[in-house]
Amino acid sequence: MKEYYDTRAPEYDEWYLGNGRFADRDRPGWDEELAALVETIESLPPKRTLDVACGTGFLTQHVRGDVTGLDQSARMLAIAAERAPDATFVEGDALELPFEDGAFERVFTGHFYGHLEEAERKRFLTEAHRVAAELVVVDASRAHSDVAEEIQERILNDGSRWTVYKRYFAPEELAAELGGRGETLFAGNWFVVVRA
Repeated sequence: MKEYYDTRAPEYDEWYLGNGRFADRDRPGWDEELAALVETIESLPPKRTLDVACGTGFLTQHVRGDVTGLDQSARMLAIAAERAPDATFVEGDALELPFEDGAFERVFTGHFYGHLEEAERKRFLTEAHRVAAELVVVDASRAHSDVAEEIQERILNDGSRWTVYKRYFAPEELAAELGGRGETLFAGNWFVVVRA
């Protein structure tokens, strides 16, 4: 997956912004919901936060507090560092976090959890709870998807093809997976945000 995200880094934000290969997609209400998602993230109280799999920092830039972004892709991190210059960025493995127990107050992650298969999910949740008491997960909503999970073929601008595992969530299902004490912060057609 590292090679996929390194390759995709320069075009990753096209998905959020609805341009490039995403310009012709029919996503009713996308822009309004993306704005509401950003508002939800900005409303989180400032904390010492680790943004796991921060990618290009598209969401990281809206997290308040002392923020550290972690990603396995150096190319993603280079973009994130420009976008969120006050944050600290670390190259590393999201399933083996290179931080001490309790190093943060919150782990935040956007559109990462939904790519993890069961064994990886367990590892991630163990690591997230090891380094922080709070976990906030942003991911894809089940409201717009006919399936709960799928294997997707993704084609990048250079024509390369990649296979990616992807899940979609109802907020109550995501909350249950995160430990059953989850609180829905946002539930839309495209995005869900749950805090555990």
